Amino acid sequence: MPGCDYTGTALPEDYVKQLKAITAKRPSRVITALLEKGCVSQSELESMGYTHGPRAVRDVRELGFGIVTIRGTDGFAIYAFDKPENNTNQLAKSKGRTVLEKELRSSLVTKYGAKDFITLEQVDEDSLQVDHRVPYEIGGEPDHTDLTKFMLLTASSNRAKSHACENCPNWSGKDAAVCELCFWAHPEKYSHVACREERRLELVFTGADAEVIQQAQRMYGELLMKKAEESVVEAFTIAQK
Repeated sequence: MPGCDYTGTALPEDYVKQLKAITAKRPSRVITALLEKGCVSQSELESMGYTHGPRAVRDVRELGFGIVTIRGTDGFAIYAFDKPENNTNQLAKSKGRTVLEKELRSSLVTKYGAKDFITLEQVDEDSLQVDHRVPYEIGGEPDHTDLTKFMLLTASSNRAKSHACENCPNWSGKDAAVCELCFWAHPEKYSHVACREERRLELVFTGADAEVIQQAQRMYGELLMKKAEESVVEAFTIAQK
């Protein structure tokens, strides 16, 4: 496999039997690929039909099976089974992700509303996914009664966050304190974006406003976008004075 020099780890026979006993479609396909190939890349998962590869890998992790993330030569993630003795996900073994996510989503929607935490867009509750503010791979599994440790994201925002996190220098450093200060963990209050000195502004136009923007784009095109960017920069400059 291009960019994968991972030699793998020998898995005990009884552990392999546990892996093969998983029947849920998404995690079982990942498990089968890993058992056959030793490691699988993010792009390979996408070719298998997963639009969000890291989410499929997380499904396996949250069933109690350890998976390590390796950086490929193209910068994208490559996954392989970890040694069984390194498994630490006791929450998944005792409760299970499906029940946990339903409970968390309901609690988060009750407290914050049915919205994407990144874009602040109001969406249908069923289209929202529960995500750890600090990636599970770095911060582990927090107390699920502490809602401040979780966020609601649409599939597109979740994919964007996963890509940003897995390409962040802290992915290998694994300092949860660094993640806590990141835009992708706390877009309402942050000091960096995936360890870059950046600030982000998400603008969402809906309904009649969206149509007005589309009409303006058709009429003024690049000129409008340039003026909008200049206005945003000017506003931030004034705010900092």
